[in-house]
Amino acid sequence: MITDECINCDVCEPECPNDAIYMGAEFYEIDPHKCTECVGHFDEPQCVQVCPVACIPIHPEHVESRETLWQKFERLAAAKAKAVAAQSQAPSAGA
Repeated sequence: MITDECINCDVCEPECPNDAIYMGAEFYEIDPHKCTECVGHFDEPQCVQVCPVACIPIHPEHVESRETLWQKFERLAAAKAKAVAAQSQAPSAGA
């Protein structure tokens, strides 16, 4: 969750290893289906670490255990690997 205190500084978005942060209608938002709180990548959520105004608290409606976050990480990693494999097997446009 990113609160309305967000100043749209663009610092958090590139730090997210799961591409869960995106620009919403007024300020950045986090897709809870992609957010693993950086479990599987880092010890601490990177967006929280870099946010200059501390506007990224844990969303009270999306509290997840470390085990659940790890399972989500594994699911996202498998989907990403599958997409990369499919892309590498696709015929190139110039062929």
